[in-house]
Amino acid sequence: MHQPAATRQKRPVMKEVAMPAPESVALSGSDGEHELQEKWNTTPRAHAFYRHQVLDYLNPSMQAFVTKQEMMFVGTADSHGEADTSFRAGLAGFIRVLDERTLAYPEYRGNGVMSSLGNIFENPHVGLLFLDFTEGKIGLHVNGRARIVENDQFLQDASVAEPIGENNLPAIGRGPERWVVVSVVEAYVHCSKHIPRMQKIDEEIQWGTDDVRAKGGDYFRAKSSPRAK
Repeated sequence: MHQPAATRQKRPVMKEVAMPAPESVALSGSDGEHELQEKWNTTPRAHAFYRHQVLDYLNPSMQAFVTKQEMMFVGTADSHGEADTSFRAGLAGFIRVLDERTLAYPEYRGNGVMSSLGNIFENPHVGLLFLDFTEGKIGLHVNGRARIVENDQFLQDASVAEPIGENNLPAIGRGPERWVVVSVVEAYVHCSKHIPRMQKIDEEIQWGTDDVRAKGGDYFRAKSSPRAK
């Protein structure tokens, strides 16, 4: 029996809906990293780390961590890829977080070699490593692009919202000669597994001194050693 036209139901028409293609996300890390991850079957672990731990800015927890640090390691390389690692230290707050994508640290009078600054002058790529040995026993990597700014110019910059307080300057000795301003490219945790716990000891630090003994003197007897072999 045929249903009257008025009560006949229409079958739904199925239409194919084009789904948007998944957004392409740039993969963190270098080509060398990715090749070795494939070679040694660590790609799933690496990709999980990239997804969950690597940021292209400093989140609030990272910013708070950086401003509490009294030391950091600075990795640079010249235009030929010849690398150098150096150490920087100061009172807590000597590293300035200007915003979530920018930090700055002071350069004081040193031995005059300018190894780190010379590399930055040729090649702005820089890697900073902060390690907390006394409290959190954790580390933070910050990689980015650096530029050198003279002290007077830095202090006049509008992005320096707060004045440089006494806690940013050495207690004894000279103030900063210039600053290194780093634009953050990536930031990620350094796991605590092999970071030793240390105890901080309060002692007088002669910031900016030229005293040879206070600077360590000829500790490794290099002065009397052959220049090359």
